[in-house]
Amino acid sequence: MTRVEATSEVFLAAFRALPKKAGEAVVEKMLGDKELLEDLIDTVIIEQRRKEPSRNLDEYLADRREKGK
Repeated sequence: MTRVEATSEVFLAAFRALPKKAGEAVVEKMLGDKELLEDLIDTVIIEQRRKEPSRNLDEYLADRREKGK
């Protein structure tokens, strides 16, 4: 386990140990932070799309040019 993984495990364990109201307050604070919220949304989208097929950037750009975008 890497140091980052270990740190995340400790953080998650501490979060889960919080009383319900305290945990809700932490989540509210996190969701109230605009930059953090954007990062969380980006992370969820990446995870949802991780198994989608990818394509070459040049292919994509050529396709966009053909469609006039």
